Amino acid sequence: MIKNFWHRVVASQEKRAAYYMLQKLSDRQLTDIGVTRAEIKYRVYR
Repeated sequence: MIKNFWHRVVASQEKRAAYYMLQKLSDRQLTDIGVTRAEIKYRVYR
């Protein structure tokens, strides 16, 4: 039970970090990796 909770916490932190990192990229850098600024939230949290 605690292990499952911990895995969810870690996964949540990883998603938040990925979202933050993508938000910091320029529009050109996002275009290079095939993501628009409007898609960031969807791509990270789906």
